[in-house]
Amino acid sequence: MKDEVPNLKDFDKRLRDEAKDEPTLEVPQGEPTSKTQIIAIYGKGGIGKSFTLANLSHMMAEQGKRVLLIGCDPKSDTTSLLFGGKACPTIIETSTRKKLAGEEVQIGDVCFKRGGVFAMELGGPEVGRGCGGRGIIHGFELLEKLGFHDWDFDYVLLDFLGDVVCGGFGLPIARDMAQKVILVASNDLQSLYVANNVCSAVEYFRKLGGNVGVAGLVINKDDGSGEAAAFAEAVDIPVLASIPQDDDLRKKSANYQIVGTAQSQWGALFAELGDNVAVAPPVRPAPLDQDGLLGLFDASETGGDYVLVPATDVDMRGKNAEPKPSLEVVYDEA
Repeated sequence: MKDEVPNLKDFDKRLRDEAKDEPTLEVPQGEPTSKTQIIAIYGKGGIGKSFTLANLSHMMAEQGKRVLLIGCDPKSDTTSLLFGGKACPTIIETSTRKKLAGEEVQIGDVCFKRGGVFAMELGGPEVGRGCGGRGIIHGFELLEKLGFHDWDFDYVLLDFLGDVVCGGFGLPIARDMAQKVILVASNDLQSLYVANNVCSAVEYFRKLGGNVGVAGLVINKDDGSGEAAAFAEAVDIPVLASIPQDDDLRKKSANYQIVGTAQSQWGALFAELGDNVAVAPPVRPAPLDQDGLLGLFDASETGGDYVLVPATDVDMRGKNAEPKPSLEVVYDEA
């Protein structure tokens, strides 16, 4: 019996018909239509993203919301802060261990709770032994097998490392896995550079037909100098909260103490942040170019007033530089 051969002429005609339609880069904006708001939080490593998220999730749970916090950073520091410094088993390491034992991963193996917050860590490979982004993709595949799409939460908060721009860490933006992104930054060039990169990623995928937008910026360790607020205004996103540079906050964070609670002097700040996160719509940012980003700072501090000086071949050869014979034809005078 002959194998069935597909009708390639019909397939070719379909492709040509589709190609006639001019694509549009405009994507309708509006409130998320899903009951569950999935929010990806990005920020430079060490900027206080995990501190912000752990306390935000705790406060939102106090406000009566059902919250799932998923750490997507190989450092696993989000849940450590929520659980008083205790590291919970990650989904990737648990999956590997269970697979070797011929067992299936159960929710209770990887998901834990405190103060009404449900939390888990995706984890990542050992140092130098794998791709962190691939670990993120594998982790989400396992979440789907555990029934992620059937879970009943008001908010799912995803903690992502912002420094790395590989596809795995850009997953929520590239695949429309989240409705909106929240940026965490401070009044320093490097954290705003990361925030601007994430805005660029959002804008890139919006042009391709994506729907993820930026809900706003959380300014952490705010010293009042104003660069982060100026950045938010320049890229056209709101400031959701300004967490001050305060020694009490620093000490409590270092000691794994939760301040996102009504029992803390900082409770009102995180309550306001929780309210703002809930209602902030996903907007399309206007990322800056390098000069625009540098322009937010005093040129004397960043070196932004430097003029590029081209190097020469002689510069590169140094002590090995030798005059080259000229190929120019020189005519004797008549």
